[in-house]
Formats: sequence, structure tokens, C-alpha cells
Amino acid sequence: MLPTVWHEASTRHTKCYREFTLPLPRFLDIEYCQTDDTVFPTAISWSLEDGRLKTVVIAPDDSWIPEDGDLGDVDLRYLEEQGVPIIELARELHQDLPDQTVYTDGMDPDEILIDLIFNAVAMEPPFELAPLTELITHLDADSLDDRRRQLLFDEGLEPTVAENGVYSMLLMAREEGLLED
Repeated sequence: MLPTVWHEASTRHTKCYREFTLPLPRFLDIEYCQTDDTVFPTAISWSLEDGRLKTVVIAPDDSWIPEDGDLGDVDLRYLEEQGVPIIELARELHQDLPDQTVYTDGMDPDEILIDLIFNAVAMEPPFELAPLTELITHLDADSLDDRRRQLLFDEGLEPTVAENGVYSMLLMAREEGLLED
């Protein structure tokens, strides 16, 4: 699944060929709770070098919950019971995305949400976020969002689910020739 590039390196008497494998672009999407009083991540999905996805529900940090406990339609009990502790999530992201540029749809407050995750455990993110427009440069943000939404509709996927967002970005990258079929 990884694209391969051959590099010719010549020496005085022989030519040797080295194989360099280019990693797939990495993608990330975050579901979040937003009210008048708070914004925080509730689930996150990211792609791995081989194109597989990881998705986790996030157990919120106590500091993210407003005093009145009003989270709109977000089920705090579900997040607390099913969510992954933030320290485990941060470690997993460090393991999976070290020194990477990770692309997002650019439609959500992704940097704020990533900062919340890593600030809660006093760690630095191991990656840099970039909008999809930096990877697919011939389309503007609105055109990319329209294409992403169309792909989600065509696949029958809910647009607000994080793994669906990552999947749609992988499909767009494949359409652009950035991934092998």
C-alpha cells in the first residue's frame, strides 16, 4: 500500500539502487462537544502509515466540564464509562504520529482540541496539524469540503463521526493519486 520510490546512487565503479518507501499522508478528525461555556473533544480518529484507522472515545478531563454540567446532547456518563483516559490517548498519538504532518478537514477547531488533550497531561503534541488544502492544493477549502461531504453521502456515512471524516480524506487522497489503490 505504500508508494515506492527508487533512487539511483552512483559510486565510482558501480551503481546501486536504494528503495525508499514514502509514507501515506496521515489524517485526523475530532468529534467534540461545544456549548456556550465549553468546547472539548469527545472522540478522535486518525490514520496510520498503512492506511488503517484508529478511533477512540475520550474520557473528558474534569476541567473541561462546566460547573453546571450542561453539555447539551452529549452523554457525559457514556464518555466517562467508555472513554479512554487522556494520558493513554496522548501516549498512543505519540506512538502513532511522531514527527508527522497530520491533515485535517480544516472545518473544526482542531488545534484547540489537540491543545486541550495534550495540555491536560502536560505534554506536547508529537505532530503538526495542517489543513487538507496544504495536501490537495488545487482545490480551495470550500471545494474540498463539498467533495468530502459528497463522498460521505455516496458512501452512506454520517458526516459528524470522526472515523468517517478520516475515511473521506483517505478517499480524496486516493482520488488525487496520493495513495495506491
